[in-house]
Amino acid sequence: MPRIALIEGVTMALAHELRRDESVVVLGEDVGVNGGVFRATAGLQQQFGKQRVMDTPLAENMIAGMSVGMAAHGMRPVAEIQFMGFIYPAVDQMISHAGRLRHRTRGRLHCPMVLRAPFGGGIHAPEHHSESTEALFAHMPGVRVVIPSSPSRAYGLLLAAIRDPDPVVFLEPKRIYRLVKQEVEDNGEALPLDVCYILREGDDVTVVTWGAMTHETLRAASELESEGIDCEIIDLATISPMDIETILESVEKTGRLVIVHEAARTCGVGAEVAAQVAENAIYDLQAPIQRVTGYDTVMPLFRLEMEYLPSVARIKDAIKTTLEE
Repeated sequence: MPRIALIEGVTMALAHELRRDESVVVLGEDVGVNGGVFRATAGLQQQFGKQRVMDTPLAENMIAGMSVGMAAHGMRPVAEIQFMGFIYPAVDQMISHAGRLRHRTRGRLHCPMVLRAPFGGGIHAPEHHSESTEALFAHMPGVRVVIPSSPSRAYGLLLAAIRDPDPVVFLEPKRIYRLVKQEVEDNGEALPLDVCYILREGDDVTVVTWGAMTHETLRAASELESEGIDCEIIDLATISPMDIETILESVEKTGRLVIVHEAARTCGVGAEVAAQVAENAIYDLQAPIQRVTGYDTVMPLFRLEMEYLPSVARIKDAIKTTLEE
């Protein structure tokens, strides 16, 4: 069984579905000849041909709109946006058409498309390359938002996203594209969407996170274990629709909640997690909910980039704060 990185899990899933289902096509800027800016589609055009893996002009609105049209006619397009900072021209297509097609046609048509994009900071990229604006898409009715945090989840969740009958925005945390490797079997087994994944069980505090921040959060939990603090770590994985039940069950057990994400604090997905826990589990909470997030500012350039991202120290401080209440 090969040991692969997260980005290789993406490539493996794309290749598997291209082999399995002739209706699957991959399209985007430089995805064919060059194999994508991060090489997520490396070798796919050579293997499956230009009709299945297509280079497009630099036109994100067109990429998304063409995907909606293909999906409405029985294909399963997987479109790549080079960076999340370039995704905003595609927002009109996703909210006005992709997310509404099933409703607009009373179920006659559906939109089985995936919009992939690398997102998040931490790689010393210039402006418009480090956004973490997943909350924009989480607010769109009819659109799923999925964020893997490991090679195995990248593989299994992307398979599920491609097979889903409705549009999925699949955001890949590029800071951890090649950070760790796991053994992943190319067996075609999809992981379930719309569920959280408990990465570590614990009794003292629930910590909810997703994407690249799972790694800092797990490191913080490991370091706190030597101090006698037992953290339960939950990877949200599907941002929308959210598996709130798993989080509520954990909070009922621990009585405390910390939320960690690198996106800006105000109106981030963490605020929705906090609101739902406050609405449904207020009497289980023994302390105020803590959030560890990015700041309400544009992601800074690389000299200050790591100051913006939540650190292990900030996560540990938030966990200790909630335990002191």
